[in-house]
Amino acid sequence: MPSGREPVRALLSAVTSSFTELPGELPSTSDGPLGWPGYGDAVRRATERTGEQESVVCGVASIGGVTAVVVAFEFGFLGGSLGTRTGTRIEQAFTHARSLGVPVVSLVATGGSRMQEGTPALTQLQRIARQLALTRAAGVPHLSVLRDPSTGGGWATLGAGADVVLGLRDAQVGFAGSRVRPPGYSVAQQFAAGSVDQLVHPGELRARLERWLRLLTTPANGPAPVPPALGSLTLPDSGWDAVDRARAPDRPRAREYLSTYFDWHEPISGDRCGGVDPGVLCGFGFRDGATVAYAAQCGTPTRPAGFRTAARLVHLADRLGIPVLTLVDTPGAANDTAAEEAGVGPAIADMFTAVASARVPVTTLLIGEGGSGGALAFAAPDRTWVTPDSYLAVISPELAAAILKRDPSQARETADQLRLRPQDLVELKIARGIADRT
Repeated sequence: MPSGREPVRALLSAVTSSFTELPGELPSTSDGPLGWPGYGDAVRRATERTGEQESVVCGVASIGGVTAVVVAFEFGFLGGSLGTRTGTRIEQAFTHARSLGVPVVSLVATGGSRMQEGTPALTQLQRIARQLALTRAAGVPHLSVLRDPSTGGGWATLGAGADVVLGLRDAQVGFAGSRVRPPGYSVAQQFAAGSVDQLVHPGELRARLERWLRLLTTPANGPAPVPPALGSLTLPDSGWDAVDRARAPDRPRAREYLSTYFDWHEPISGDRCGGVDPGVLCGFGFRDGATVAYAAQCGTPTRPAGFRTAARLVHLADRLGIPVLTLVDTPGAANDTAAEEAGVGPAIADMFTAVASARVPVTTLLIGEGGSGGALAFAAPDRTWVTPDSYLAVISPELAAAILKRDPSQARETADQLRLRPQDLVELKIARGIADRT
């Protein structure tokens, strides 16, 4: 069972079906680029203790039938620290992954840059960042697993810079390690802050890697199919009837749609800026043997972190060639003081831009309330469908009446004038059609 600090070969045996180490001789360290007294002896002792030549082992592996290049840290080798030879190995691994067109899996366990090599060791972070950028540009996915500990430059490059970040429970994860700023920051705190996608029990790691690699390497061909409507099939008679039905507490919500639509799915979490919005569900799902990405609102006011997480999902899916499904259901964007201070306007703009610039097809289904720009930001301009239990409006009828200086009792009349019913949206060519149960 992987724990984070077990010998790297034991970890590789636990999570892969086969592993072939990449060839290549490493240059002699002597006493390193700084001529640090006794450094060469420390490296030799680390090799005798672990059987490894460096703090990373890199090779081609099979995980759940998917070929991947694995970069695995040996923490017992000088604390898994990053030196110039470590950078050489990591660069070789990412270059090889791009040449094969296969994903990279980083199994991170490091205390950071190697002190005995000084600034030359620190500059390996730039070298690694360059490889991450080239790999992203090539459309090759990168999945990272944070073991104990994942700190310093290893966290700030291979860990935090991955497309999908999994964290082993109870791992120490943070830019500052426990010797720099005790106590160390936990992976659970990073998850709560939106920097880690999933927390994983060590015994589940292999199965989770298999699922994720399958998702990231099997994009569906063409647009995501429109989900069938799960609620009523009769259309609302009036605008207020549409609003009332969309607000009904027993109406089907995003979780029900995702559960029905996918055979199985895996979530991502967080905006990578310190925030998580539980009212927005994002991730990748398997359907009919292929992957579709999803970003779904859950009926609550969408917060800045929700827009940013959804935009991150769309950008990632676009890089990997995976079609996207969005489910729209919100009374509108959160507009309280906290939301404004967190940049709700720029966050909405990020999502509008992500959808508008996506090269992969985005399919949208309006499943409930569609309140103003907070809802429209999730909607594809040319591939939006609606359910009979939904509406889309420039703003809620109550607020529209207030803006127009009407009596509150005129909200119902205003709802009709806004032409917000599903059938109105089709007639106005805002939606392509009304989803049914077929």
